[in-house]
Amino acid sequence: QAQFVQSGGGWVQPGGSLRLSCVASGFRTENLDIGWFRQAPGKERETVACLATNNGNTYYADDVKDRFAASRDNSKSIVDLLMTSVRPEDTAVYYCAAGHDCWTRELDYWGQGTQVTVSS
Repeated sequence: QAQFVQSGGGWVQPGGSLRLSCVASGFRTENLDIGWFRQAPGKERETVACLATNNGNTYYADDVKDRFAASRDNSKSIVDLLMTSVRPEDTAVYYCAAGHDCWTRELDYWGQGTQVTVSS
C-alpha cells in the first residue's frame, strides 16, 4: 500500500525547533503537490504549507510564515517540515500528504500523523 511514513514530532518548548519528515513508500513525490496539514483537538484540519509542483513555489499559512520551512527532495522522495520559534498554538497532530492538488486536498497519499506538543 503506497503511503507516506512520517517521523519526528514530540514535545518541544516554546521558541524551540522541531523537524518533521515523511518518506514516500510505494510512490515517488516528483510531479506531485506536497502538503503539510495540522489538526488541533476540537478544530478542523488546516493547511500549514503547500509545495506546488506546477511552479515550484511554496505557500504557507499566515501564522507559520517566516517560522516554518517546508522542503522536498524528489530524488529520495522525502519531504520535511522545519518548525522554528514554535508556539503553544502550534500544538496539533501534523500530517504530510501528496497528490494532484494541495489546495483542494485532492491528495492520494497521506502520512499517519505525528503529534507535536509545544509547552513549557
